[in-house]
Amino acid sequence: MNLLIMGAPGAGKGTQAVLIKEKYNIPHISTGDMFRDAIKSGSKVGLLAKEYMEKGELVPDEVTIEIVKERLMQADCNNGFLLDGFPRTIAQADALDSILKTLGKEIDKVINLVVDEDILVFRISGRRVCKVCGATYHVVNKKPQVENVCDVCGGEIIQRADDSVETVTNRIKVYYEKTRPLLDYYDKKGLLVNIDGSSDANETFKLIREVLEDKEWF
Repeated sequence: MNLLIMGAPGAGKGTQAVLIKEKYNIPHISTGDMFRDAIKSGSKVGLLAKEYMEKGELVPDEVTIEIVKERLMQADCNNGFLLDGFPRTIAQADALDSILKTLGKEIDKVINLVVDEDILVFRISGRRVCKVCGATYHVVNKKPQVENVCDVCGGEIIQRADDSVETVTNRIKVYYEKTRPLLDYYDKKGLLVNIDGSSDANETFKLIREVLEDKEWF
């Protein structure tokens, strides 16, 4: 089962990725994980990526694509994988198709979590994090026992600058502008499945399971 997961900021990709990984025993591979693994391995392409990242520069497509190829060749991907954060462009999608073809694999489904913008803004703008340990909270859905005090370590709970309503709204706008071509790309291939992500995590995962366990392809 080779999957991609997509969704705007706040759509719940991280939560669903964990549930998919645990249920189907496939690795959840995010862009950040791939970079960290490549750098840790000390591979030529990993060291090259490290050079760009240490300069604060974007890692070029050709380097990112090679890192993806290295990761997908690892043994834990033999029975499937869940890609998160790659591809981000049509060029990267074409490159992924080429990589998978050389490995004798192909994408089975692209899961796109669909959530109304007002819900996305509510989820993210209400998010709070501990300055010390990074534990996450929400002003409505997950309040700490003591206001502004972390339940885990007692650190101060704050709102990150990029979680303000104005910033979140812009992030969502940019996401849709950049990913629309990619969604169309996979829709034309018959791989895109839109999943309602506005409900709670368990209900959303139930919908995902119904798609993934459809006997017509599973």
